[in-house]
Amino acid sequence: MPPSVLFHVAISLVAIFSGLVLLLFGWPASRKLPGWTAVFLTTTVATSVTGFLLPFVKFLPSHAFGIVSLILAAFVMPALYKFRLAGNWRWIYVSGAVLLLYLNVFVLVVQLFLKVPALHALAPTQKEPPFAIAQGAVLLLFLAYGILSVRRFHPDRAAFGSAQPALPG
Repeated sequence: MPPSVLFHVAISLVAIFSGLVLLLFGWPASRKLPGWTAVFLTTTVATSVTGFLLPFVKFLPSHAFGIVSLILAAFVMPALYKFRLAGNWRWIYVSGAVLLLYLNVFVLVVQLFLKVPALHALAPTQKEPPFAIAQGAVLLLFLAYGILSVRRFHPDRAAFGSAQPALPG
């Protein structure tokens, strides 16, 4: 595996792992986890960017996912860091971040079915039921956790560094 591909895969896995920490232990519990968030957002954007730097001969679905991810990140990051999750920016951040993670996991499942011999044997063209079942299960889990996260994630505005003085009595 060329070093550029290895680097791309490594940051993709870091993005997925850090995103899963947020999805399972952060957003649904209304926990901010700013360190995990920074790692997730940085590595997710880096995954999309480095995907375009890999050699290719034709436009692939993964490139479309990369474009969608970068567009989503253009809303998610300002929602968090500029608008501090105020008003509608809270649900824009959470739903966008969940979707960013889902896109990465979707591509991971595709790659697993391409590269892992046992999975490839079950769905060599990725049109077979095992592939559809795996992707369907992932989608359902993300829908459930996404809805839960949007409903429960209500952090205070000071959590991400906007130290606002308390209003007098």
